[in-house]
Amino acid sequence: MPVTDFLERNANLYTNEVALVELNPEQQDNRRISWKEYELIEGSRFEPYRREITWGVFREKANRFANLLVSRGIQKGDRVAIIMYNCLEWLPIYFGILKAGAVAVPFNFRYDADEILYCAELAEVHMIVFGPEFIGRIEANAHRLSKGRLLIYVGDNCPSFAESYRDLVADCSSQFEDVPLTEDDFGAIYFSSGTTGFPKAILHKHRSLTQAAEMEQKHHLTGRDDVFLCIPPLYHTGAKFHWMGSLAAGSKAVILKGAKPETILNAVSSERCTIVWLLVPWAQDILEALDSGKLKLSDYHLSQWRLMHIGAQPVPPSLIKHWKDYFPDHQYDTNYGLSESTGPGCVHLGLENTHKVGAIGVPGYRWECKIVDEEDNVVKQGQVGELCVKGPGVMTCYYNNPEATAEVLKDGWLYTGDVAMQDEDGFIYLVDRKKDVIVSGGENIYPVQIENFIRKFDKVKDVAVIGIPDKRLGEITAASIEIKEGCTCTKEEIDEFCMELPRYKRPRVIFFEDIPRNATGKIEKPVLRKMHGADQLVAQENGL
Repeated sequence: MPVTDFLERNANLYTNEVALVELNPEQQDNRRISWKEYELIEGSRFEPYRREITWGVFREKANRFANLLVSRGIQKGDRVAIIMYNCLEWLPIYFGILKAGAVAVPFNFRYDADEILYCAELAEVHMIVFGPEFIGRIEANAHRLSKGRLLIYVGDNCPSFAESYRDLVADCSSQFEDVPLTEDDFGAIYFSSGTTGFPKAILHKHRSLTQAAEMEQKHHLTGRDDVFLCIPPLYHTGAKFHWMGSLAAGSKAVILKGAKPETILNAVSSERCTIVWLLVPWAQDILEALDSGKLKLSDYHLSQWRLMHIGAQPVPPSLIKHWKDYFPDHQYDTNYGLSESTGPGCVHLGLENTHKVGAIGVPGYRWECKIVDEEDNVVKQGQVGELCVKGPGVMTCYYNNPEATAEVLKDGWLYTGDVAMQDEDGFIYLVDRKKDVIVSGGENIYPVQIENFIRKFDKVKDVAVIGIPDKRLGEITAASIEIKEGCTCTKEEIDEFCMELPRYKRPRVIFFEDIPRNATGKIEKPVLRKMHGADQLVAQENGL
């Protein structure tokens, strides 16, 4: 079935129940308001500090936008881009696109003007819906973006080169005669993260979107009484498809603008959230705030919080062990996936498998996995190879890129580019990105293994390991290390701590710096390579 059927069911069965809440802790009538002030005001419902819509209103908003699209000539299969920060309008616009039979194309909100133009042309979009934060970036190429495309602005003070979403939908009916859809119709284009080059346009059918919703609900046992806290950007498959567990269950979700530790705990407390998906840096920040005494669990209502799960990158086992010190009763899951596999869940740890923390898990609901060598032979348990996945969430193709599609799609299997191994119990461990493997003096070195080890050092907040050029060995291992606030650390301390590693795995070069991460929490190793890859002086200064 198409994923829009979930919205229709929820709007019919739970018409007046809350579907979405938007929280913006730092904004209230253009001034700041503290959580303490908010909590003192009984029955507070401030805009835009806190907004909410029911399932019935959700459908009405989606219907109005679908009618707008049809009135402007958008036809089945046409592509409509969205570039907006998280807000209450985001998901109704997305579903309005789907209900009209069009293909939703979320853009990364970090794209600059030229990247927006590149992706608009790559996906051949017919319309771009954008928020106020992107006026300058759209205007920079408005003369090219507006050729054959409609530009719709969501916000106050509509710029002259666009049309106002608010004015247009006000004239549209809240009833919509749905375009006939099946699970084989195209539903969305997502873009690869771009951490390894220019982003590719990933085309998915409704089957992928429905699979994501059903899988998320099954993996995390999402029920009608659960409340999901959504913090990551909705343009990304991770946030969107984790939220779709709430869509499948017909339960409430909270869209939080802000990721500071106190902001997250306040939202969980005030909205009685039960399921929270965190990125590794946010979990680290919460633990650091609790360790330092800046935050105290006793100040919040957290007893209803039952599940914390993490995805988007390898999760250090030491982090989860530390998390359990503060939240011993929490269920925990980690989710692995790619935009090409409709985001997280093609491999997941499972709520019952906390004893296997460190593994990414087992094949997800309706998924198959295999690990192969360079000759495409399945490797034995305990051996490393490339992880391949197969299931109803695999992409159709890279849009307008048959060569790239053929490289990763073979007989229905998606070749992920990730190096993995499977233990004797069938649990899969992510070793590293295939492209991130360091070859030093003929030895393969997997950065994730070194990163997990260094994170155990109590002064280290974050770490990223890359290879930098070396005339004798080809590459040597370099570690960029971010130290916890209030701590001091020297290269000698790190060197001493790493003596437990085999000699060939020990970092030869140490950088103390902030770790660059993208909006979905992934370490931007190309940025680090650009910073350090050709810097041979650093190697000399480290005694090489």
